[in-house]
Amino acid sequence: MNKKIGYAIALAALLAAPFWLYPVFLMKILCFALFACAFNLLIGFTGLLSFGHAAFFGGAGYIAGYAMSTLGLSSEIGIVLGTLTGAVIGLFMGSLAIRRQGIYFTMITLALAQMLYFAFLQAKFTGGEDGLQGVPRGKLLGIIDLSNDLTLYYVVLAIVIFGYAVIVRVVHSHFGQVLKAIKENEPRAISLGYDVDRYKLLAFVLSAALSGLAGATKTLVLGFETLTDVHWSMSGLVVLMTLVGGLGTLVGPIVGAVIIISLENKLGSYGHSLAEITNIDWFNSIGDSVTIVIGLIFIICVLAFRRGIVGEVANFFNRK
Repeated sequence: MNKKIGYAIALAALLAAPFWLYPVFLMKILCFALFACAFNLLIGFTGLLSFGHAAFFGGAGYIAGYAMSTLGLSSEIGIVLGTLTGAVIGLFMGSLAIRRQGIYFTMITLALAQMLYFAFLQAKFTGGEDGLQGVPRGKLLGIIDLSNDLTLYYVVLAIVIFGYAVIVRVVHSHFGQVLKAIKENEPRAISLGYDVDRYKLLAFVLSAALSGLAGATKTLVLGFETLTDVHWSMSGLVVLMTLVGGLGTLVGPIVGAVIIISLENKLGSYGHSLAEITNIDWFNSIGDSVTIVIGLIFIICVLAFRRGIVGEVANFFNRK
């Protein structure tokens, strides 16, 4: 009951949010929140640390953007193609990576993702270092005009809620319970007769597909796609979001995405506000030190909040 009330409050806040905050900024947060939740499905519930999720996120963004801008396909088809692209890349990378465990698995995903990064750098349809520009929003189903930020916001919100609902359903299904068993004790899962590699691969592909959905939606929102989204630093960013918010929790990655994206986009504004309140001029330059501030937050979370923000809050209430 408490969870239902919490979800209802969160939904009401999300529905009202674009009337108080800039819709494009909110849509960017929503896309990264879905990306972080998709990544958390793999690491938080399966125990596989991928350092190549940028390949699914950015790769889907490029394919969706190309489909909508160059091929002239509708926005919904572009998003579907982007999601399928993430799944296909995930199937290829996962088939190779799950043969190894631990750091070897992580490094294989990183190496394959970087190979894809250089492929997009050289490909003509991506625009190279200039990126893919001028992606039109078009009309959803040929009816709903997505050029209006408010209209697009509610479409993006529906997409993200759908993706989140899929993750929740998977986690609480028999399949999700097997994934948790693999994370906790893989040899025991094998002894019970489960095809562990098959379950890992399915989880990897599902995580990749949802990451692709997030990347394709982000391209639709912003109207462009660049190499930043397929660079290894994007994989590091989603790891950071998940760890800060709470690894292995359903809501944690969303909280982490809100914090990190807000800092990346609004740190300068926060600094100016602090400078006005405290009369300390140094705060005016804090916007130029985003990476330092995010790094400090990460260090604090690792030292003081080992379970992440949501994980520590949940643990506190469970002890009472």
